[in-house]
Amino acid sequence: MLRIPAAKGEPVNFQNNPYIRIGSNKTNLRNFPELIRIIYNSQEDWSAKIIPNAKLTDLDTEAIAVARIKYKELNTGKNFYNQIDTWDDLLFLDKAKITINRQITHTAILLLGKEESTHYLLPSAAELTWKLDTEEKSYEHFATPFLLTTTKLMQRIRNIKYKFFPDNELLATTVDKYDTRGILEALHNCIAHQDYSLNGRILVTEQIDKLMFTNEGSFYEGKPEDYAFGDKTPTKYRNLWLATAMVNLGMIDRLGYGIHSLCVSQRNRFFPLPDYDLSQPNKVLLKIYGQSIDENYSKILIQRGDLTLQEVILLDNVQKHLKITDHAVSGLRKKKLIEGRKPNYFIGAKISQATGQKAEYSRNKAFEKQQYFDWILQSIKDHGYMNRQDLNKLLWNMMPAWMNDEQRRFKINNLLSELRRKGLIINQGTLNNPKWVLIKSVSF
Repeated sequence: MLRIPAAKGEPVNFQNNPYIRIGSNKTNLRNFPELIRIIYNSQEDWSAKIIPNAKLTDLDTEAIAVARIKYKELNTGKNFYNQIDTWDDLLFLDKAKITINRQITHTAILLLGKEESTHYLLPSAAELTWKLDTEEKSYEHFATPFLLTTTKLMQRIRNIKYKFFPDNELLATTVDKYDTRGILEALHNCIAHQDYSLNGRILVTEQIDKLMFTNEGSFYEGKPEDYAFGDKTPTKYRNLWLATAMVNLGMIDRLGYGIHSLCVSQRNRFFPLPDYDLSQPNKVLLKIYGQSIDENYSKILIQRGDLTLQEVILLDNVQKHLKITDHAVSGLRKKKLIEGRKPNYFIGAKISQATGQKAEYSRNKAFEKQQYFDWILQSIKDHGYMNRQDLNKLLWNMMPAWMNDEQRRFKINNLLSELRRKGLIINQGTLNNPKWVLIKSVSF
């Protein structure tokens, strides 16, 4: 058995042919020229590249002034704080790790460059797009300097108030549909982690119930869920120089708290937690919800402020019908937060009763097995016999709401088989056309 590491700097070759794995299949890398470029660029930091012909005049003066203000705010306790205003622009940009040796970098153009200066980055794109995808349709493109234009994009998003009406309370709980800090956090992370060698723009799509942030490039280190609790720090960055500059300007957090902050923000506003979709190769899609998926879930968050973030994340997975581990199931069951059978868990009776979900709970909870037996036996006694269609009509709607058609048929099969093994009923028909009757010696 051979272990083949990920290609870094150059492709993996076999008999002088470069190969790459797409899904579970290996294929000739020459069929994917865009991936060849990514591999050869994988050892260099695109964001740190110097642009030989670019000058200070290619940067926006307002953006530089705002950058100074942001830099000063983050360094109030440093011994060089009083000197910041005496630095000329290029010295300041070097100190903030935006330029290198007074030379303009890709990072400088992205964060502070004039719109007409983006030609230095071609064929890489330096563009943010806001797209409204509701009954109304609209869009707008935003170029550099990203330090200023991310706020302009955020202002296009319709951030209305959202009201929850908790049970047993007279006043509604009102929250913003979106957390403005969270919007900027997500957008700035798209900028920091974008794979600019793929030449795509960053897209923010506004729908009625959510915002979707899309950037080019795979999730760079680990998995999104690794960062949810705020205890994982990334050890490497796709665009190290760009990430460092954005940290120095207060645009992102270098310790990996961005996803954690988004989770906490959504939890505090009683909305579903953010989702990451990594199903498309070389693309990351982040969804931030601005509306409830299940109103009762939000009521739980309002009424149960003692839930830990881990419990909230697990309940959010239950709400979205996502898998959770057996260990997590055990912990939630002990606190009577969920019920149901694997994998169809649902919110438990204790919470359901506190949030007006009693009907939903009853629809999801199965009857005791003996009750099903009693209905079957009584119906056979009343009518002399029951065929399978009769039994389906009798029991179908009495099955838990989470069951699909196949699970309901399987459940009825098991009930009939058990009654037959107990010697209570017998099939006097055929396998395809059963005719279930009581065994005469049985009194019921």
